[in-house]
Amino acid sequence: MAGWDDMIVVGRVARSHGNRGEVIVNPETDFADERFRPGARLYFRRDGRVYPVTVTSARFQRDRPIIGLEGVGSIGEAEALADLELRVPAGELATLGPDTFYHHDLIGCRVETVSGIEVGVVAAVEGDVGGSRLVVTSGAREVLIPLATEICPTIDVAGRRIVIQPPEGLLDLNR
Repeated sequence: MAGWDDMIVVGRVARSHGNRGEVIVNPETDFADERFRPGARLYFRRDGRVYPVTVTSARFQRDRPIIGLEGVGSIGEAEALADLELRVPAGELATLGPDTFYHHDLIGCRVETVSGIEVGVVAAVEGDVGGSRLVVTSGAREVLIPLATEICPTIDVAGRRIVIQPPEGLLDLNR
């Protein structure tokens, strides 16, 4: 089994649901149907120890999975999982098509303009496949950059570098 830090976050338990031990998950994956299906194996960490758990039931309400987990049969057991991250080993992630990236692949990449001006480092990626943006930090400054081909013409995950061609004023919006 991969170590916790080598696993990828696919969701976070929001809270318990009902009295049979189900939980509502805030998904952090574009593949929620696959990731939270019955039989899927997830991992969570509590008190420094990593626990594997199998999804026993799943349904969706407002795009959020409501799942049952093996060994979690009461509201009290479900409540104890609130706020825990759910992860999977990186090797279990689906292969993506060209010009498509997992959020974790972009975090930590240097961002610079086409003219070579350093903007900062990607701290987070917000949004989903319908519209994402990079949260780029440089010291105390934070800049939000739409993740669009016109604005981000070069994304070099292997080189940990993203080159942007920002429209006029974009870098000044969050100053």
